[in-house]
Amino acid sequence: MIIETVPSGIYAANCYIIGCEETKEGAIIDPGGDALGLLFKIKKLQLNIKYIILTHGHLDHIGGVNEIKRKTQAAICIHSLDKDMLMDPELNLSKNMGRHIITQPCDIELKDKDVLNIGNISLEIIHTPGHTPGGICILANDSLFSGDTLFAGSVGRTDFPKGSTQDIISSISEKLFTLEDNVVVYPGHGAWTTIGKEKATNPFFN
Repeated sequence: MIIETVPSGIYAANCYIIGCEETKEGAIIDPGGDALGLLFKIKKLQLNIKYIILTHGHLDHIGGVNEIKRKTQAAICIHSLDKDMLMDPELNLSKNMGRHIITQPCDIELKDKDVLNIGNISLEIIHTPGHTPGGICILANDSLFSGDTLFAGSVGRTDFPKGSTQDIISSISEKLFTLEDNVVVYPGHGAWTTIGKEKATNPFFN
């Protein structure tokens, strides 16, 4: 599986370009900004982007959606509980930053245990509310793209509107920490980690 990490936007959110080496079908996760740079990497990798998958609807994860959509015609995918954030600058927090981001509406409303396929790779959707009501993680083989749910040594903020500390702790302990220890976690910000390391050392659970 092809995995390219591209920190993008003013908050350096991790955007991930993933692809099937055999078929060259791909997906882009959380294009928060720098759409031209992302498109250049997609072209270099020779990927046909099938999906734009959003782990949640905050501005730093959706800023490049419109341009990526325009160039690739990929389907915009987000959990049904976060879909309204795409077109509401107040809900996606961009209004507070003076940016007023409004994206195209989603094409696919995701729910827990949905599966999207890119070539020979299955992407399992795991609903992990807490940071936002519709926050998701994406499991692809032994790689987990955790958005702003789980970080190396930390968890996502829950002080934004509709955030819930209880929900994010439950999401991680009941849905993510049941995965194999060797699963590599690619978070929405910062460095990668593993499920095993976070189970053993994350201060929110130890």
